[in-house]
Amino acid sequence: MDGTLPNMARLIRKGLVARTRSVEGLYVGATWPSFYTAHDPSRHGIYWLDRIRVGSYRIHKGRPKDFAEREALWEVLSGRGKRVLVLDVPLTRLTPALNGIQIVEWGVHDAAFGFQTKPASLRREILSTFGPHPAPPNCDARRSLADYRMFAAQLINGATTRGQLTQHLLETQEWDFAIQVFSETHCAGHQLWHFHDTQHPAFDATSFQDSGDLLRDVYMAVDTAVGNILKGLDPGTSVILLTLHGMSHVCGGSLLLPGILERLGVMNAESDDTALKTPGNSPQQLQQKHTSRDTLRKLYHHLPAHLRDHLYKIRSHISHEWLRRGTQLDIDPATSKAFYIGLGTGSTFSGIRLNLRGREPLGILSPGEAADQFCTQLTGDLLNISRPGTSIPLVRQVLRTRDLYEGPLLPELPDLLVEWEPDPPMGTTAAGDMSGAVWQAYSDAIGLVEKINTYCRTGEHRIEGMLIAGGAGITGGQLEREISILDLAPTFAKMLGCEMQTCGRTLIPELLGQ
Repeated sequence: MDGTLPNMARLIRKGLVARTRSVEGLYVGATWPSFYTAHDPSRHGIYWLDRIRVGSYRIHKGRPKDFAEREALWEVLSGRGKRVLVLDVPLTRLTPALNGIQIVEWGVHDAAFGFQTKPASLRREILSTFGPHPAPPNCDARRSLADYRMFAAQLINGATTRGQLTQHLLETQEWDFAIQVFSETHCAGHQLWHFHDTQHPAFDATSFQDSGDLLRDVYMAVDTAVGNILKGLDPGTSVILLTLHGMSHVCGGSLLLPGILERLGVMNAESDDTALKTPGNSPQQLQQKHTSRDTLRKLYHHLPAHLRDHLYKIRSHISHEWLRRGTQLDIDPATSKAFYIGLGTGSTFSGIRLNLRGREPLGILSPGEAADQFCTQLTGDLLNISRPGTSIPLVRQVLRTRDLYEGPLLPELPDLLVEWEPDPPMGTTAAGDMSGAVWQAYSDAIGLVEKINTYCRTGEHRIEGMLIAGGAGITGGQLEREISILDLAPTFAKMLGCEMQTCGRTLIPELLGQ
């Protein structure tokens, strides 16, 4: 409310404001499918774009058919005769029979299906009139200060162009429902957080003095684009602005969990982890010990963006489409009682899957009482881990997914969710002066486990979000209670006179004029 984002501030002053909360434990990968289907991950099956395929020890990339377990909000509205405009909603497949217009992945953070449109001819029109999105298709990259400035400029240009594209399509006809997602804030949050957060290990006062708050600059561009879109709307139009989850610093111990599980004797890797830090080595020394694979990765990232994108697509297509092999987990399944499931390098949650007999191909842990006792013991061991030399715990809690969810796809999810303490912010060798790049964990059971973080992100998601709503029948003010993102889609459908099949979700009366 300091004047930086005047259009959003105006919506806040006049509209209904509420805190939102995404799905527990799995919000980084499951937020969007959970929002637009009104079902939790145990009912739509998506907890991460790359997921373990049941009956194997391989991680497979999501396919369009994997996102078809439940109807999306706009598919429900379309089936009831509503005209819908669906623009760049993340992790969304194309719906060819949609009653309206849809754009998939013109410019999103996690591209899974490629740039597609309905009608197909719209793709050519967008490219000829607005061009491709200015930012690279994969936001994750090591950057110099000049590169960060260029990246922020690309995101700003992308937000401006996205706003113009949205205005253009809104003017083509009358719409019952329209949704546009500004993924520029998503990419900016991951990559530019250390330009905004003065407490982040990678924050550099000199760079800040030269470049300013690049994250804020991107948000200002989005705010301007939102303001221009609102100017073209009929005054009676209901407008809802959402952040389905939040953003903050990278934290936790996800990089350490595989090593922790090995030290506890519950997981055995098939190969040595060359990135595990030997006590006494500095981040700079560790950087000199890259394997040949790391060297090749460096060379790959020095290629021009169009060549990197081309090679990545070829490699992914061969691996996932031709060979159908996915990526083999680095474990010995014959001797591992459980194994690590990644949910984001700097996320507040990580996953663990039990190597259950009868469910996994080479399962060795008996289901039932034996598995429960194992989980109790493992939970206790994890809760005893702290940051070396302190009494600060590394793990806040360990959750069983069966206690959170009960849908038919529950067996496809991680069995345990490890929630890390969100503070302090953790660093990386890819940004700043490498401060905080060595992640550490200690307990009597595991000794000292250390690992170097080379991942480029400095910002990562949080479960909390925000809703701002205004329009006919919506009374302004601040809601005291938190709203589940699972309640949003059925409420939006009801606002348009439609019913959405859900599993016991609660409508939001304040959005319905009640």
